[in-house]
Parts: sequence; C-alpha cells; structure tokens
Amino acid sequence: MEKLTYEKPYIKKLHAGVMNKFGTRTGIQPVKQIDGVSVKKLIEGYGSPVFVLSEKQIRKNYRSAYRAFSTRYPKVQFAWSYKTNYLNAVCQIFHQEGSWAEVVSGSEYQKALGNGVPGNKIIFNGPGKSKEELKIAVDNNSLIHIDHFEELNQLLTLSKELVNKPRVAIRVNMDTGVYPSWDRFGFNYENNEAWTALEKIVTSGKLQLVGLHCHIGTYMLSTAAYGIAANTLCDLAMRCNTLLNHKIEYLDMGGGFPSTNTLKGAYLPGADTVPTVDDFAEIITSTLLNFGFAQEDLPLLILESGRVLIDDAGYLLGTVIANKRLNNGKRATIMDFGVNILFTSFWYEHQISPAQDFNPHNENMIIYGPLCMNIDVIRESINLPLLNTGDHVVVHKVGAYNMTQWMQFITLRPAVVLIDEQQRTHLIRTNETLHYTEEPEVMPAHLRPSK
Repeated sequence: MEKLTYEKPYIKKLHAGVMNKFGTRTGIQPVKQIDGVSVKKLIEGYGSPVFVLSEKQIRKNYRSAYRAFSTRYPKVQFAWSYKTNYLNAVCQIFHQEGSWAEVVSGSEYQKALGNGVPGNKIIFNGPGKSKEELKIAVDNNSLIHIDHFEELNQLLTLSKELVNKPRVAIRVNMDTGVYPSWDRFGFNYENNEAWTALEKIVTSGKLQLVGLHCHIGTYMLSTAAYGIAANTLCDLAMRCNTLLNHKIEYLDMGGGFPSTNTLKGAYLPGADTVPTVDDFAEIITSTLLNFGFAQEDLPLLILESGRVLIDDAGYLLGTVIANKRLNNGKRATIMDFGVNILFTSFWYEHQISPAQDFNPHNENMIIYGPLCMNIDVIRESINLPLLNTGDHVVVHKVGAYNMTQWMQFITLRPAVVLIDEQQRTHLIRTNETLHYTEEPEVMPAHLRPSK
C-alpha cells in the first residue's frame, strides 16, 4: 500500500454567532463609522449613495497576502488585477506596496503606463489584443501572455519589423477537477496544444519565451485545484528545460482567490467556508518546492490576485427611500442604490447594516433598488431592524468589480471616496452629471430642438 503524503493539521475558527437557549443570536449592530469617519458625515459631504474605500484595509490585505506566499517561497511577485478595480488611486496603493500591473485591454494598459508602472512590470493578458496594442507592449518590453495561435502567429509576423524581441508567455488551460472548466482561454494541456505552442515559440527564435500562465477560475473554493494547476505548469517548465533546452523564468498562477462574501444559496457564511490566502499559498508553494527544481532554478512565482485584496475594503453607503408591503404581506424596503451600481448583488448575499441606532424588533424583508426594473433586487430575504425613510445603511465588501462593471442606467453613478490611513477623506471619483453622460452624443442637425 502506497504511503499517504503527510498533511499537517490546522485549526480554523468558525464565526457561527453566539448561542443561547433560544438559538443563535443575529448580532446585528449599527455601523456608524468607517475607519473612524462618521457614515452620516460621509453622506452629508459626498451624497447618497456613495462608495467608500479603506486604504488601511487595502494595504493590510496586500501585506497579509504577500507575507503568506513570501514566507513559504523565496521568489514572489504580485501583479494587481486592473479589471477588479482600476480607479487610479486604488492602483497606486498597490503599486506603492510593490505590485506590478496585470491588464487585459489596451485601455487598461494605457492606465498602467499613466500610473507610472514601468513597461517591463506590466503583464498583458486577454484574448483581444490588437496589432497596435501588441506593438506598444513590445516597445515597452512588457510581458505578453499569448492566448491563441492567431495571436502567436501575429506576434511572429510583427517580430520581423520590431526592434525589441517580444517577451512572451502562454496561457495554459487544463482539467483541475473543477467544472465547468475554463477552457475558452489559452492553450490546452491535455491535448498537447500548449506543448505545440511552446515548441513553435522556442524553435522560431523570434520570441523570448519567459513564462507560463494559468487562471483556472474565479471565486475558487478548491485549494486542490491550484495544486493540480501548479503541478501542470511545473511539468511544462521542466519539459521546456529538458527537451527544448530552454529555461522558464516565471510561473504565473493567475488569481481567482475568493473574498469572504457569502454566495447566494450558501449554507454557511463565506467567512466560515472559503479557504484563506494561507491555504492557497501552502498548496501552491509546496507543489513548486517539491517538484524537483534545483534551488537556483526555482521560477519566480507571480500572483494576479484582485478580489481577495480589495473586496472587504469597499463599502456602499445608501439611504432608505420608502417602505411598503407586498401583496403577500412581506415588508419591502426601497434604497437609493440599485443593481446598476451594485452588480455583485446578483451573486452575493451582501451584509447590510443600519448606520444608526434602531428599534430591537427585526423583520424579514426584501431590499429593492430604485430602478424601474423587476430585477433590481439587492437582497431577496434578509432579517433587519425596521428602517425608516431617510435612514442610512452600509453595504459591506463591495470593493471588487462594482466600480468597473457598474452601469449608467436610469440613475447616475455615484462618487467614490477614499479614507486614508490618517482618517482623512479624499474624493477619488466625482459623481456623474447629466452633462458628462451626454457629452459623447452628437445630435443630427434635423433633430435639434428649436429654440
């Protein structure tokens, strides 16, 4: 019988709530301040609704994640995922902490350059890079992660007219035991498509093959899947070294680590069910260290984390517009923010806290937004104290994707405020105006209103 690999035990704290003889207490508490700044004053100063970001929490999250990996592995580099939240102030915090930039479009690439990121510290991912965007990336010595053979062929053609030799990696997709598999991006490992691409790059002599990349999914709850992915990239790197006589400089494990938000339909809160960054770090670094690389040949480990670094640093403050009873008798509360700016409410059961003292009586209710759309539901079912018109609430863990996937639809998008480590507030994005939204429009002469 084969001896099983030793797995060290660990203790994980659960947050199920305080029990008494009547059951679990709800423990709802008013949230009157964020990082020492009054919620009421934030709304008075910047309007309602308003997004608020905590610089202190962002830096804490980054340092904790970097420590989790760097204490286990000697060569670690994070690259901030711009699509998660590409407000320039947010990006600058991560760059100050030492993070590179990971971008998936030409506009994000230009934002990274504008934020002062050196070209050689920008990772250009994504399946839709144009010829001009590839030229700019090559000229800036950036890392280009090739997604498909058409892009590879385009780079080989471009290399004939470029001064710099493109620095490239390939994105690899594989079976990690998690379904549905993310196989629409990159080159497949199981059918040897990835190996064919690697052979073509190395034998062409026109491109610098420097890395291997994977991104196996989003909000991943399986640490074992990352062990499989890391083992796959290690196998390709070792084969490149032995069969092609070519050393791979880095392995990019992508992102996908979950925040502690609770998914819709989850039996327990996210804080009790999602693996920690340390859990992911343990299996990824152990796989790399135990694969068989010589110490001097260990590849640089790159992480492109986004959600896990910023979700819990973001808050949405809003105000109650009205209350009503539905025809089934259920209480409904209407807020001044909707799914157009809180896109993640489609898949998260966001925690919502009153921002003022309240009556101890709770009631199960539905939380709606202000949009004239039946899908504008923030929470389908939540136990909250009775909220009155004009009361304020705080929605928690909204820092990831809401400020990149939001829409100007029916209502205008609100301001975004940053609270720095000295508890000072900074307006980092102004609220939209009608003039702003109409500025790109062009009115044909025959449709102009008469004056």
